[in-house]
Amino acid sequence: MSNVRITPWQDNDPVPADLLAAMQARRPGGELIGIDRILLKSIPLATGWNALLGRVRADFSLELIYLELIMLRVAVLNGAEFEWGVHYPVYLQAGGSEAKAQALKKTEPERSLFDEYEWTLITLTDQSTQKVNVDVKVIESLKALFGETKAVEAVATVAAYNMVSRFLVALGI
Repeated sequence: MSNVRITPWQDNDPVPADLLAAMQARRPGGELIGIDRILLKSIPLATGWNALLGRVRADFSLELIYLELIMLRVAVLNGAEFEWGVHYPVYLQAGGSEAKAQALKKTEPERSLFDEYEWTLITLTDQSTQKVNVDVKVIESLKALFGETKAVEAVATVAAYNMVSRFLVALGI
């Protein structure tokens, strides 16, 4: 957090115990990370954020490898290095490859590295992040490949992690 623009929450600052416990439960070893400490500057924001992102990360039926692929691509498109650093190891642990992760960093990832499912998610992520509007053909492909529930979850993941990355970048986290 070298250029953080807001003083992070400190361990002795007041905060509701249940919120702190819920945020720590989402992190390996219960260790809060930079974004958590900034979110805790606003209790309503931290409460809602933790609930929403906890659901996206843990409760969606869309497979973790696909969620993480979306998160990495959003991080690249928005220049959110912190987000990349958090999600890159999770993507690899979920079965993603180093070659695919590196390809996601390119303006135009090499199509041949990705299967139809992955490529549709990359296309969705690129269009939604860069243009906001998503071609109806992309949504139809999502529905055909994943079903409507997972299609909705994919779109929501792109939207949620655009929120995350924009927050991170704006506040220098």
